[in-house]
Amino acid sequence: MKHHEEKTKYLGLNVSKGIERPPTINPYLKSKQQRKDYTADEYVDEILKGNITMLSQAVTLIESSRADHQKMAQAIIEKCLPHAGNSIRVGITGVPGAGKSTSIDSFGVYLAKQGKKLAVLAIDPSSERSKGSILGDKTRMERLAVLDSAFIRPSPSAGSLGGVARKTRESIILCEAAGFDYIFVETVGVGQSEIAVHSMVDFFLLIQLAGTGDELQGIKRGIMEMADGIVINKADGDNIGKANIAQNHFKNALHLFPPAESGWTPDVLTYSGYYDLRIAEIWEMVDGYVEFVKKNGYFDVKRNRQSTYWMYETINERLQNDFYRNEKIENLMPILEREVLGNKKSSFIAAKEAIDAYYGDL
Repeated sequence: MKHHEEKTKYLGLNVSKGIERPPTINPYLKSKQQRKDYTADEYVDEILKGNITMLSQAVTLIESSRADHQKMAQAIIEKCLPHAGNSIRVGITGVPGAGKSTSIDSFGVYLAKQGKKLAVLAIDPSSERSKGSILGDKTRMERLAVLDSAFIRPSPSAGSLGGVARKTRESIILCEAAGFDYIFVETVGVGQSEIAVHSMVDFFLLIQLAGTGDELQGIKRGIMEMADGIVINKADGDNIGKANIAQNHFKNALHLFPPAESGWTPDVLTYSGYYDLRIAEIWEMVDGYVEFVKKNGYFDVKRNRQSTYWMYETINERLQNDFYRNEKIENLMPILEREVLGNKKSSFIAAKEAIDAYYGDL
């Protein structure tokens, strides 16, 4: 059937015939190649060269719960261990909203200008309902995220602080093998996360805000005792006066605590992470601490103590996982739980029966 414009009255027009009907599947589409499976030696070789992509994949193996991934991860860690231990590990904590991520961005840019390489391991809180995590810390580190000398890795807590703490500890080993000079471990800012992070870092930095009422409110004695340095953020504009008052409050409070085992006297500084004010003073404090504890021998004592601590923590975690994954225990626990809830059996008797059943099955 001819087009109506091909009639004689339209002789002055040139009618294009158009094109053939295109195929429904793109002929240029290439099949997606599957990721190559690397050996532990290949992972280690690339990590030692500073390959960030391979480092990220290795950290993913550490965070995976699959048995084959865990086996590969442990092989990589074992081979990286002789190349680890040369970085300065800094734990950063503070109340939610204190500006931890923004401060890390400022700290990282400052260290990059000094020619240093920085890895950031951020523990992101997971939802108790959905078990999901936003992993949004990186969005507040805009300048640091684009630097070749920086590596940022957010990790979900997934409701298990002990588990994520162990994985973070193992990730530190890989980052050190990759040649990073400083490693930051950012905590979720609530609960017992500070204790876990303190057990894996050299310097523990507490970030606090001024102008929020009682300056010491919400800061537990235990956290202040763990801190090697306290910094008060957002000391800019109209908030400078409040920050200076808070600085004096914290200095007075620190005098009430017994001397630290390291012999170091924590300092209290003010700064602005948003405007990059007085950042250099903070790193003079951190470097001064490291030099001090290396000179008196406490640096090595603390690291050896941390290694022993994580050995026992790993044993505890493995025993707990083996217990709850035991088939007999999986079947027995719901029965014991119903008996406890029905007041037919005490919690202690039920626990003893579960443990006896586990060891009797070995």
